[in-house]
Amino acid sequence: MKLKILVTAGDGIGPEVTTEAVAALKEIAALGGHEFAFAEKRIGGVAIVQDGTPLPADTLEAALASDAVLLGAVGGNEFNSLPPDKRPEAGLLQIRAALGGFANLRPAFAFKELAVNSPLKAEIVDGADVLFVRELLGGLYFGRPREWNQSSGEAWNTMRYTRDEVARVARIAFELASKRRKKLTSVDKANVLEVSQLWRATVNEVAKEFPGVTVEHQYVDAMAMHLMNRPRDFDVVLTENLFGDILSDESAVITGSLGMLPSATIGGKVNLYEPVHGSAPDIAGKGLANPLGAILTGALILRHSGGLEAEAAAIESAVRKVLERGFRTPDLVRGNTQGLTVLSTKEMGAKVRETVKEKLLALSH
Repeated sequence: MKLKILVTAGDGIGPEVTTEAVAALKEIAALGGHEFAFAEKRIGGVAIVQDGTPLPADTLEAALASDAVLLGAVGGNEFNSLPPDKRPEAGLLQIRAALGGFANLRPAFAFKELAVNSPLKAEIVDGADVLFVRELLGGLYFGRPREWNQSSGEAWNTMRYTRDEVARVARIAFELASKRRKKLTSVDKANVLEVSQLWRATVNEVAKEFPGVTVEHQYVDAMAMHLMNRPRDFDVVLTENLFGDILSDESAVITGSLGMLPSATIGGKVNLYEPVHGSAPDIAGKGLANPLGAILTGALILRHSGGLEAEAAAIESAVRKVLERGFRTPDLVRGNTQGLTVLSTKEMGAKVRETVKEKLLALSH
């Protein structure tokens, strides 16, 4: 398998965690005889400083010429005074729109080894395995008109969707549900919002194409509660842009840390992959960052852009095995550290690679 992967590490802890994700992918390539070619470009705050824009033209050009894009994180406190369209986050929104990926996949699964980290009881989260499918190119983040009129003291954003935009992301969610536990939960606010009424009606239309998948609808406020008190009841959760952003971040309590969550954006010209966590500038450069979300994001590259399911599963299994053996980064430690070994970002990446090698060598014999 040949893959051309563009790495846009971005800001804060982005370079640290993407380094470990790339190292894991290189280990997979070496062990499996695959050809993965990596290139690096700037995005976000580092691009603002060096190029004067959060998304340089050569970064976008390289992204469009790649098979996959691995992004670290963008943002920094020093950019907060800039207008929204000039901030690092604008580069992220721009590359998402240019690549055209409209379905953001965010898996959230419980690690029994991290149950102590969750504020939820172990019996609630044990066995939870939720896949969020978030529509990524519509809704409040992209709807027009939008404006902050500082002279009048007013600001407004527009939540806007078309039937076709809802239908295309719904089909991806139904296809994924048909390969999992055959249940789809669609999240909206149809009791208040006309956009959500369109959303619900369209999901029900698409559901007719997938008779083997059970469909339910939840209001977003109720879903926020249900996700915390009965997460095991959910399989694939389909949401619009803003609701999915909030709910998938909330699901970090299931995994034990935001640093454990990977994501993939598919459906466009080139798939975009990024861990869910932010740039965490307060710990950048200190070796404290958790690279597991980025490494698990690398597994999604193998699965969705490379078709390498066994290799993707090997990375996911290796992460679980490392946790079983008591290895942690600082964000994964709560209270008593007896029996645990706290590792730096680089040390955790190395442990995962060692275990990936064990897994793949065992499969080859």
